[in-house]
Amino acid sequence: MVGVLLATSAVAQDNTNAVSPAPTAPPPAQAAPAMAPAAGTAASEAKPKAVKHKRHTAPARVVPLSEPTVTLVPGPAQVAAKSLTARGQAGLKGEVVAHLKQGDAVTVLSQINLEKHKANEPAQWAQIAYPSSAHVWVFAKFIDKANNTVLSKKVNLRGGPGENYSILGTIERGTTVNVIRTKGQWMEIEPPANAYAFVAAMYLTQAAPPPAATPTTVPEQPPVAQTPPPQAPPPPVDRIVSHEGVVGPVMSPVAPTKYMLYDPDTYQTIDYLYTTAPDLDLGRYVNMRIIATGVEGIDQRWPSSPIIALQGIKVIATNAVKHVDLRSPRQRGNAH
Repeated sequence: MVGVLLATSAVAQDNTNAVSPAPTAPPPAQAAPAMAPAAGTAASEAKPKAVKHKRHTAPARVVPLSEPTVTLVPGPAQVAAKSLTARGQAGLKGEVVAHLKQGDAVTVLSQINLEKHKANEPAQWAQIAYPSSAHVWVFAKFIDKANNTVLSKKVNLRGGPGENYSILGTIERGTTVNVIRTKGQWMEIEPPANAYAFVAAMYLTQAAPPPAATPTTVPEQPPVAQTPPPQAPPPPVDRIVSHEGVVGPVMSPVAPTKYMLYDPDTYQTIDYLYTTAPDLDLGRYVNMRIIATGVEGIDQRWPSSPIIALQGIKVIATNAVKHVDLRSPRQRGNAH
């Protein structure tokens, strides 16, 4: 039996060495079960996140304004820009009152060249007739609501409902206005024919005038001596004045200031008092007789009563008057 077993083993060994059978593929490995992260371990440790880098952008480059020399004459013109802003004053300080688009027809009244202007601000401006698509504002107290006519001798047209808006022209007593709406003490109306606004001149175009006829013969003329261009007049010098009177409050809501200096004998206004000092309260000087010193100027709305920008106040007497009658002599005469 042992011999038979040894013989069988030898035969099997020979067969194995003669032909090698194809290797058997190993069984697929089982996926390891997912393990929960240990306590206190952040989820990001299991799968790191990509770090986002901030993108650095270069600052915007300011392109300087390139303004060509423009010469406009009174008459029709067209808007050459895609959009053009009309303002209440010549310069970027003027508030926006209307918007125009390319091809719009305007009427040039005059050209204004600013001697001083900010960087990237046009120096050449055109005063144009006020666009009919925009509106202007007037103080409602000066308009008769019964027939929409002007009551005062002259009323300012403004770019908005307030005295801080630019003046865009005036209308005379008796003029009829077309009212759009009323907002508080101000009234929005359609612009009259004499209202105006301002636009940058370089964005307008005008038709070139026809060339002048050239004469066939040109007579010889003696050379003309060139005269030097006229020099600009010197800037005006501030007018420093000193006036004596009594300080009183101003009752008119459209007066240039809240306080005035008046003659206690005639009750005539001498000056409107104006100050830029934040700690100077002119109300404490009411009914005091003072000498006011400062720069005197004229407001177009009140040409008969100038404004004095105070530089100094000297009190002569306190309680100079016990009662201030601010009515005009005519009003006081009618009262008696």
